[in-house]
Amino acid sequence: MTHRLLPGEPRPLGATLLPEGVNVAVFSAHATRIELCLFDPAGRREIARHDLPERTDEVFHGLLPVGAGGRAGLVYGLRAHGPWCPEEGHLFNPAKLLLDPYATLLRGGFAWNPALLCRAPGGGPDPRDSAPFLPKAVVAPPAPPRPEPWRPRVPWARSVIYEAHVKGFTRLHPGVPPALCGTLAALGEPAVIGHLRRIGVTTLELMPVNAFAPSRFQAERGLAQYWGYSPLALFAPHPPYLGPAGDAAEEAAAARARGAIRALQEAGIEVILDIVLNHSCEGDEEGIVVSWRGLDNASYYRRGADTTGCGNAFDFGHPRVVAMALDALRHWASAWGVDGFRLDLAATLGRGRSGAFEPEGPFLAALLQDPLLSRLKLIAEPWDAGPGGYRLGGFPPGIAEWNDRFRDTARRFWRGDPGQRGELAARLAGSADIFDHRGRRPHAGINFITAHDGFTLADLVSYARRHNEANGEGNRDGPAENVSANWGAEGPTQDPAIRRTRGRVARALLATLFAAQGTPMILGGDEMLRTQRGNTNAYCQDNEISWLDWSLAATPEGAEMLGFVRRLAAIRAAHPSLRHDAFLHGAAEPLPGIPDISWFGAEGEALSPEAWARPEERVLALRRLVREAGVVDATLVLVNAGPEAREIRLPAPPLPWRLLLCSAEPDAPEAEVGPTLPLPARALRILGAAVPAA
Repeated sequence: MTHRLLPGEPRPLGATLLPEGVNVAVFSAHATRIELCLFDPAGRREIARHDLPERTDEVFHGLLPVGAGGRAGLVYGLRAHGPWCPEEGHLFNPAKLLLDPYATLLRGGFAWNPALLCRAPGGGPDPRDSAPFLPKAVVAPPAPPRPEPWRPRVPWARSVIYEAHVKGFTRLHPGVPPALCGTLAALGEPAVIGHLRRIGVTTLELMPVNAFAPSRFQAERGLAQYWGYSPLALFAPHPPYLGPAGDAAEEAAAARARGAIRALQEAGIEVILDIVLNHSCEGDEEGIVVSWRGLDNASYYRRGADTTGCGNAFDFGHPRVVAMALDALRHWASAWGVDGFRLDLAATLGRGRSGAFEPEGPFLAALLQDPLLSRLKLIAEPWDAGPGGYRLGGFPPGIAEWNDRFRDTARRFWRGDPGQRGELAARLAGSADIFDHRGRRPHAGINFITAHDGFTLADLVSYARRHNEANGEGNRDGPAENVSANWGAEGPTQDPAIRRTRGRVARALLATLFAAQGTPMILGGDEMLRTQRGNTNAYCQDNEISWLDWSLAATPEGAEMLGFVRRLAAIRAAHPSLRHDAFLHGAAEPLPGIPDISWFGAEGEALSPEAWARPEERVLALRRLVREAGVVDATLVLVNAGPEAREIRLPAPPLPWRLLLCSAEPDAPEAEVGPTLPLPARALRILGAAVPAA
């Protein structure tokens, strides 16, 4: 059934609810015709097709009046007509139902099926209808406005980021109602918020929450797309994260999810979304077609340049791609009220028309000029898989970056690798060698020991090699080298000496993270020693391998680590010299004759160039002084990665030092110290002193 729609308007893109009906606007530079396909409320049966009657500035548009069904709850998809000319990048095939790239709510699930493939086995357009296997878009009313100010706006210097997976974090939580476990709404439960507050978290970074789909490889092997780095829709939440909403209940479920974000913010916890703008789930041009490829493959994708390693890369030299990415961020920031974004494989987002990374390229420049987005926390994963794709330190001011140099240095140092002392010194001092330019501050470096990609903290000290057999790729996936050590046995062991060493090294790693300038990020579950059984690439493991086992908090080792993390966070919050957001270079003297930053050896001596060059030396002392509110806050961080305890002489001049924490003795109380003190093997001590400013 076809009818002619009213002309409507070319802006905004997507389906917009108006008093007179629903305006639909879709970009395509190369399509000849686009149809609006209407479905029954369940999204299972197509009941009408309407051509979008007008085209303005490469945007097809039309208005479906209220009397023809143009109202909230309308279930729809798109079909695009145009040339089939693969050599020019044109893959139009009206047999394929397409999701509106601007859809904000989905109904139904994604089911991988050969009918989703773009090409037939012979190479031409595949004639099978893909509609039964694709979720449909739902026209949703705009989210109600939120009164300002609602954002916690935690200063970077006080931020502690916690990376978590929506489902894995709450799936097994005993304090969450069973119906909410594994959903966005669970994040607003008092038990979840209370846990985050107790361990000092200020900022919750969620792995992708927008709709995603499995790859063909995963579907054919019965594996899940668990992590979510395979976008199906950029503006819509992943339907399972809304819970068992049932037909026509998505908007209420989305409102509950937005309420959970508000609850976190009202408790002082920011919410950052990890969002994938660099590629889609459609794979390469032999893969599936669900949206962008069918609407205008030649415009949306950078042809012949897969910089993501995922089969495709959006073309951020194209103004419509830049606009779509910015619109998606604005949607989550305004309609959902989130506090910032972590940009996956962000080097691709900085590749302009030339294909080379440009720090002031179209997307990054527009992002930093946007009046809403530029005020949020913005974090880049500063690399991709393309030529010149490793760009750590190369992003413009205003965008922080995941600092993998910190991760690898800390791991090597505490594993006992030689020649790491100077490198560790640079990382503890905020990685000034990487970030101290263009007025950037230490918070530009997001320091981490572990993240979703790789070993958990418990596994980092329990396995010397990856164990990814469950992923179905012969244990070949994921990096082969993870800078780990098992300390005497591969995997679980009952040997008390090995377990003690593992706990000691794990605590030293976390203490290094909290004692360093820069922004600390911890991986969800590390605070209670969550394990993935040695899996370093659990992207497809939607099961107990990935879900956080909350019973670990009641085990002796888990409870000890929980208490240790709480103590670390409290010490960092109380001492400005640990979290100071300006680079220290020894030029200032907060106390007469004492530079703001100094390095020492085991005898309390300032380190000479020759001493720095000793590859086997694993003892280091870092003193930092910061003046704040009439008091000079001083801290002394002592590290010993060696296998034997050392006697340490504190540097001159003497200060009223007090032992705040020792990673080897996590329950030891604070105490005054003398001019010397023992430093246990594989341990970090933090000393603090407060001196009235002159």
